[in-house]
Amino acid sequence: MKQIYLTLIVSLLYIYKGTAQSYIGLLSDNYSGIHGIISNPANIADSRFRTDINLAGASAIIGNDYAAINFNSLFDSNYDFDNAAKTPKAKNNFFGNIDILGPAFMFNLNNKSAIGLFTRGRVFYSINDISGETFDNFINDDIEDNSDFSIDEDNFSFTANAWAEIGVTYARQIIDNNEHYLKGGISLKYLQGFGNVYTNGENVSITYDADGTNPTDGSITSQGQLYYGSSSSNDFEDFEVISESNGFAIDLGFVYEWRPDYKIYHISNANGDTVLAKDKNKYKLKFGLSLTDVGSINYKEGEEDAYDINNTISESDFNSSDFDEVLDAFYTKTATNDATKATLPSALHVSVDWNINNKFYANLNSDFSLVSRTKVNTNRVANVTSLTPRFESKWFSFYSPVSYLQHSGFQWGAGLRAGPLYLGSGSILSLLISDNSKAADVYAGLKIPVYQSRPKDTDGDGVIDKLDLCKEVKGPVENSGCPFEDTDGDTILDKDDACPEQAGPIENNGCPWKDTDGDTILDKDDACPNAIGTVENNGCPDTDGDSVIDKDDACPQVAGAVENKGCPFKDTDGDRVLDKDDACPEVAGTVENKGCPEVTETVQKELNNFAKTILFNSERQPLKRIPTRH
Repeated sequence: MKQIYLTLIVSLLYIYKGTAQSYIGLLSDNYSGIHGIISNPANIADSRFRTDINLAGASAIIGNDYAAINFNSLFDSNYDFDNAAKTPKAKNNFFGNIDILGPAFMFNLNNKSAIGLFTRGRVFYSINDISGETFDNFINDDIEDNSDFSIDEDNFSFTANAWAEIGVTYARQIIDNNEHYLKGGISLKYLQGFGNVYTNGENVSITYDADGTNPTDGSITSQGQLYYGSSSSNDFEDFEVISESNGFAIDLGFVYEWRPDYKIYHISNANGDTVLAKDKNKYKLKFGLSLTDVGSINYKEGEEDAYDINNTISESDFNSSDFDEVLDAFYTKTATNDATKATLPSALHVSVDWNINNKFYANLNSDFSLVSRTKVNTNRVANVTSLTPRFESKWFSFYSPVSYLQHSGFQWGAGLRAGPLYLGSGSILSLLISDNSKAADVYAGLKIPVYQSRPKDTDGDGVIDKLDLCKEVKGPVENSGCPFEDTDGDTILDKDDACPEQAGPIENNGCPWKDTDGDTILDKDDACPNAIGTVENNGCPDTDGDSVIDKDDACPQVAGAVENKGCPFKDTDGDRVLDKDDACPEVAGTVENKGCPEVTETVQKELNNFAKTILFNSERQPLKRIPTRH
């Protein structure tokens, strides 16, 4: 009996442990291409690829929460698995996941939407709530051969499922208001079953009596209920297509991008035409949310048998046949029903990606199982959270994810993408430096990437061909890539020329100088541009010829003196002494007397007499008239 139990449990220890995320590290890369649909179908919209063709790729993860190994010791020929560090519990769990992405491709339908087609093969195993403590007793020989022992398994479950997927993904832009961008995607998958088997135990306990009823043949007493279901083929390892075993599933996802620097990714010309830089990541922060694997496979020819295993049989009877034959021969079958549908490992994915600068990023991703561990015939993923810093460019990316896996603890890995090759592991570094590793994974594959190209600029003028109206001739952005013309050949470009059809100097904004009055003196040099004049007078007229131009001449029709504003001086009293020199301009006089008349004795006498009549004011006494003496 001990050998039987060991054989069963040891075989289960080497089953792969399932996690929600395959290709750990690669899926955070904006250049993951068609692989992006695995975690979120919205990823292929506004992709860095024109098309991405996957040839073949595979991801596998191994581990458990019972045994931990020293990876470096595995290469020692004397290594013994019995020496592995163990963490036995009343309920240990073992899971498995192989994910093969076959021929698949994605391409852009237009600037807003993309489509993907893919084939995928997947295998999931899970063993839940099996007694690691009992198994540990066997490994450590705490239970001797031919000795009695008891196993209390209580409730446990085992599920294995293999299937293929053929799917189509559609993703498109939902909102783009420059700074805020939202896209969504959906994958519809047709599922073809390859094989399914499951076992559930309720209140199961086993007691082994080495003596039994016969000293040479021990006895096995069991209690509880056992449910055993399978597809039409129990040979699970053959992976053959099982007729009428199919189903459908759906993946749904959304991605929001915050684009504070959106302006530098919008290329425009003078006509207002705009092209978005498809070869660039435009976000500072990106948030993703998705649901995957919502569906099931119906194995229509499958059966589920229920057994009451309350019985005692001999050890020889137990060893005489296959396990299913022993069930039918020695235990009571209580019911036979159609097999339960195999539920897919539905999961919720949450992702945050930070563009630190042009080529360095940090991604935080969490995957959560949406399926209860107690549900019958259910594939379930283990929860995982990963922080992945990465260097990312068109032809090369490198990433180093640090993850926490449910049941297996912290993992540290590394991966790269180099053109058509992708290779990595989410646990390789922790395996190399740790003596106590409970998980290991690896992935690799080949693809044909066709990247979004940088916009072409044939003439190298900084205006891309899509917006350049003169693709072969250099020109400024302001003129949509065309050179500005100089129609009149005056070296002033038409855009700056106020008179593009007439040659003119720079200082007159490309217009020729005018001669409004036609006096051969250009307006720019003509002090009187609206009146015919002479060169000597700077283009102004002088009608009376007194060298005072008309605009400054107070008497433009009469010659005068410059100092009298062009007017002649007057001689009011007619004494031939001009008023300007006449001390008595109103009285005729003589030149010798500055225009004033001469003073005779009679006049002088009258003036003297008149002076005597002048009175003076005094502050001390009033003025008195002084009588004139004759």
